[in-house]
Amino acid sequence: MPGLSSPLFAVLAVAGFFAVSPPVVAAESASVTIDLGAGPSNIFTPSAALGAGVDGHARGDASAIYRPATLRAMRSVGLRPLTYRLRTELGIQAWHWNPRGRWSDSKNSEGYWTSDDRPGDPILVSFGYRLPRRGNSIDQANDDGYSRLADGDLATFWKSNPYLDRRYTGEDRHPQWLIADLGDKIPVNAIRIFWGIPYAVRYAVQYWDGEDTDLPDGYPKGRWQTFPDGLVTQGRGGDGILRLTREALPARYLRVLLEESSASAPAGASDPRDALGFAVREVAIGIQGTSGELHDAVRHAASRGGQSRFFVSSTDPWHRAVDLDPGVEQAGIDRVFASGLTHGLPMLVPVGVLYDTPDNAAALLRYLKRRGYPLRGIELGEEPDGQYIAPEDYGALYLQAADALRTVDAGVILGGPSFQSLWNEPMMAWAGTSVAPDQPWLARFLSYLQARGRASDLGFLSFEWYPFDDVCAPAAPQLQQAPAQLAEAMANLYRQGLPRATPLLIAEYGYSAFATQAEVDLAGALFNADTVATFLTEGGSTAYLYGYEPSPLDREPQVNCETWGNNTLFLSDQKRNIRARTATYHGARLLARQWAGDPDQAHRVYRAHVDGETAVAPPLSAYALQRPDGLWALLLVNKDPQRPWSVTLRFTGPDPEAVEWLQGPADLFRFSTAQYQWRANGEHGRPRRSRPPEHRVLRSHAPLAVQLLPWSLTVIRSRGPSAQPAAPVPVP
Repeated sequence: MPGLSSPLFAVLAVAGFFAVSPPVVAAESASVTIDLGAGPSNIFTPSAALGAGVDGHARGDASAIYRPATLRAMRSVGLRPLTYRLRTELGIQAWHWNPRGRWSDSKNSEGYWTSDDRPGDPILVSFGYRLPRRGNSIDQANDDGYSRLADGDLATFWKSNPYLDRRYTGEDRHPQWLIADLGDKIPVNAIRIFWGIPYAVRYAVQYWDGEDTDLPDGYPKGRWQTFPDGLVTQGRGGDGILRLTREALPARYLRVLLEESSASAPAGASDPRDALGFAVREVAIGIQGTSGELHDAVRHAASRGGQSRFFVSSTDPWHRAVDLDPGVEQAGIDRVFASGLTHGLPMLVPVGVLYDTPDNAAALLRYLKRRGYPLRGIELGEEPDGQYIAPEDYGALYLQAADALRTVDAGVILGGPSFQSLWNEPMMAWAGTSVAPDQPWLARFLSYLQARGRASDLGFLSFEWYPFDDVCAPAAPQLQQAPAQLAEAMANLYRQGLPRATPLLIAEYGYSAFATQAEVDLAGALFNADTVATFLTEGGSTAYLYGYEPSPLDREPQVNCETWGNNTLFLSDQKRNIRARTATYHGARLLARQWAGDPDQAHRVYRAHVDGETAVAPPLSAYALQRPDGLWALLLVNKDPQRPWSVTLRFTGPDPEAVEWLQGPADLFRFSTAQYQWRANGEHGRPRRSRPPEHRVLRSHAPLAVQLLPWSLTVIRSRGPSAQPAAPVPVP
């Protein structure tokens, strides 16, 4: 390759690299090889690729966060594209994105809500409304609601989403279901269902035969079995005890699979949606005695902790004005666009899908266009796979929302689903139905779109990346496996049928979805750097960091270790006043402002391979970037908390004998314990020191051998061989 040569190697040990104190452990050696022969693995522009997100918070937080000084601090990190996260979609709530709007039943201030699409006074905050026909005991937000299937009140009921009825989908392939968790395997021979209206004409009562898991969104071995007498083909509603089997069978999970609705409406109903789907008031399960009574094993209470857990396939978005959630708010759309956090760039905006209506989605797009706000695209729903919905049901709701949005703007870019996880198995909750063969979630969703000639409606695929649930485990082993985990997860998307041309977005990323010290310590900065760089190396389009807003420390009540943390750039008090910058802030700024160059110009990513010179596998990652200013920028991550590593840096091309070394002069930036150290002190923890990365200029013209401190991020920038892509690679 032109520009490659084979000079005699002379090592420049970076003098004074251990400026704070010499290491007590001898350095291991490794080499980093940047492969130019295959061309770049990806091309990106930082103004499209390196982003962050804003989310819903507690009531009053928007005005506390969106203050000039706080916004200046947030913008200073250098992350430019913005995504707006939709907390209401995780909390089983309908989003009134504009507090002004109309109810389908305006007389009673209830029904289905559509926000006003006409610009008026700026929208500073918006709100979520709890769904009174909720079926899930738990949710993915504050988790302070409860299921109406076991609340002990026959005046309330769960109802499935009417938009999954044939009237809206045009097809009879959306069976609904409810699942009861009895907490442990117990003998069961009967069920009592107090039906609402519409009720099920055809349904089957089943038990999970196999491994039990803590939640039905798991992937245990086993299958759903219909009880010997659990199939009903001529249901008439009302209530009554159904004897399921002569001899009781042990079961923890029971599923009622609802296949045909009565399509009837309650007395006095006027909305056609009242007659669509299935409604159930209460469920009792247990042993029917010889005298006919049912010994109920279900705990009934109008509280999350007091009732047996129930899980459902969907929920009717019907609600009332009195269902306003007083504890949660979303920052208003106008407030976010006026904040400067978008940097004048198009924003990724969500619409509710699971708990909202297509009309409300279309109204939001009309509003945004009338305001003249630039859009990166619209993300439909959030984390449907973590909320038990079947892929085909999400697909039906997705296409209805897409149709409504395209009536407003035929060219709008749509995507989703903001996966909660990237498991490659069929979920227990929706496995074993006649709708489709059991396959992974994405494979079935893509098949649903393709069968309808709508594959092109998926303009991007988004997912969230919080790989570590065990917040008490040591961080080092988890960090060392993180890049391979992410690369494998991305490869798995393509194995499930995702077209290679579909842009990939990480809608949120962080060390864990649960609070842990690693998030505010150096481990968080190392993880985030590895995540972004791996994602871009593997062809990703945009990575949005979660934790843009200042947040206080938190602790998970269910863990057995004393660990406090949060995914945040800024440690704050309870009033969102910034107290300190976390390691995540300094690490993200290092990537956005030192590893990357001009945010509006193309950057080429080349694969870099790390080889150890001893039997010890290097706990290192290396990422090579050719910047638009002609400089090479190498990001080096040392995930060894104890040992320094000495690393040489070289380029190779098609001819393996032709080697060129990275040499000075060079700029070197490093971030380690010399700049940042966390002082754990429960909820009062904070950094002992929090300084930006150190910068040095290495003036020698000799090839470089860089010594990496334990638990550190290093960026080294220098001139190197010229390289052009082997084939055109589009900029996402």
